[in-house]
Amino acid sequence: MFPLRSYPLSRNLTRLTRLTRLTHLTVAAIGLALALPALAAWPDKPITFVVPSAAGGSPDVLSRLVTNEMTRTLGVPMVIENRPGAAGNIGILQIKSKAADGYTVGYGNVNTLAVNRSLFKKLPYDVDKDLVPIVHAFDLYNVLIVRSDAPYQNVKGLIDAARKNPGTLSFGAPGIGTTGHLGGELFKSMAKINVLFVPYNGGPAALQDLLGGRIDYMFANSSEVGPQIAAGKVRALGVSSLKRLPILPTVPTLDEAGLKGYQTVAWGGVVAPRGTPPEVVARLNQAANAALKTDAVRDGLAKLGAVPAGGSPADFQATINEETERWRKLIDEAHIEKLD
Repeated sequence: MFPLRSYPLSRNLTRLTRLTRLTHLTVAAIGLALALPALAAWPDKPITFVVPSAAGGSPDVLSRLVTNEMTRTLGVPMVIENRPGAAGNIGILQIKSKAADGYTVGYGNVNTLAVNRSLFKKLPYDVDKDLVPIVHAFDLYNVLIVRSDAPYQNVKGLIDAARKNPGTLSFGAPGIGTTGHLGGELFKSMAKINVLFVPYNGGPAALQDLLGGRIDYMFANSSEVGPQIAAGKVRALGVSSLKRLPILPTVPTLDEAGLKGYQTVAWGGVVAPRGTPPEVVARLNQAANAALKTDAVRDGLAKLGAVPAGGSPADFQATINEETERWRKLIDEAHIEKLD
């Protein structure tokens, strides 16, 4: 330590300031030196990928397509961990509760990242504070279907029947707040019809009642009802995309059928716990974008009616923000009761 008494006060303060700055720079340099090897080594063990739904469903199947290819780029396995329940909230809670070290990431979609923020009275997580977006992975669309022996040959026929008999037709969906439900509410609002909504515990139960004549129509995930459409068990009247789907090229969009601007997208992507290092976020984003460009992923998604997305974390954040506001307005206007 230099002798403070031998110098004027101003000079002492100058030396103290310089010494303080030097100390801060030294500490920062040491911290960076310690951090760099850890980041350079990432990943050096398997990465857990949490899917907030049961094995075999669309989120699970589509996530496996992408993570299988991400494994090739990252050089370590990405292990799927299914955490279904509470409209996806349990799985997201699992993601946000883990260390932000890049070894736990997961699937976030339109429900868990946008709809649930307005649908539930209180969420066990905060999308903005607890999660960081990695990439918008893909878009999936719904199909408006009726029984193959139903009298409705097209969208106009269904709307005309609903207007002629207000309050008598019904539609089903796999749970409150799903894209099947909200897509049906949007259809109801834009078509200006009065119909009954019947919630089900999963898509198969709703489809079974449609085939049994207990409900009149439903908006079903294209990846789940493709086989029934191909087998002639149900009739597809329209799709929820703005462009026709390659797997259903003869089925018009609802926009083409007269509901101008109608669109619902069951989008999904990758998220991580907030605080995950930017370098890790960047590498995960790069690996996901690379995977989405492979023939294996693009062909696999196409067979399920999904479309690859991609882009930066900022792009995904913009989608989350826009969709949050869009569905908040619909939930409020449709007076959908909030869930506990």
